Amino acid sequence: MVAAPERIAAVVRGELLDGAHPVGTRFREEDLAARFDVGRHTVRSALRLLADRGLLRHERHRGAVVAPLSRARIDEIFDYRKVLELGALRMALDRGADLAPVVTEVERLEALAERTPRPSWRKLTEVHGAIHRAIVTAAGNDHVLDSYHRCEDEVRLLLAFVRPDFDAATMAAIHRRLVVKLSLGGEAATDALTEDIDQTDRAALLTALRRAEESAHRLGR
Repeated sequence: MVAAPERIAAVVRGELLDGAHPVGTRFREEDLAARFDVGRHTVRSALRLLADRGLLRHERHRGAVVAPLSRARIDEIFDYRKVLELGALRMALDRGADLAPVVTEVERLEALAERTPRPSWRKLTEVHGAIHRAIVTAAGNDHVLDSYHRCEDEVRLLLAFVRPDFDAATMAAIHRRLVVKLSLGGEAATDALTEDIDQTDRAALLTALRRAEESAHRLGR
């Protein structure tokens, strides 16, 4: 049986990954306690679980909030991700690991794009995340994989900001090109993964950040 804090955290996590709560949203303990019919201590534990996954930030006098997008936050999480993914890929290539599981996940993304051109964003980022997790898993190092798990949800949350710029077909095409390059091994593989992380995901987020800043400026915020 799932404990109450984990159950509440799972529901709110799903909403966050769907982009249902915009940046700045404050999660009031009393509101969540009433919504889930639990005590505030249980809610507090659930919020702590979400904060541990990078989905919420605790701010003084405000409690748990959805943190805004910033250049520092983008760079911190994507530098962390790049170190782990590129390191894992090099380990996988050195040991001659089978990258077929990565291809399988790309095929799953392609099938999703054909079946549902506009799937839920949560589903799309789930499959996208599975592709990159398969790359890390191919290293065969549990410590590296455990470290990667710590950033997965925050990466998915950040990617909610680029939802207007990507659909399933676009993401499928990008990752099909990636696995073709991964199959070549060597620098072709590592360069392709670097480009995917930096020139696709990170660049799209920086564009989204500029768009948000320009919109705020126009509104005089």
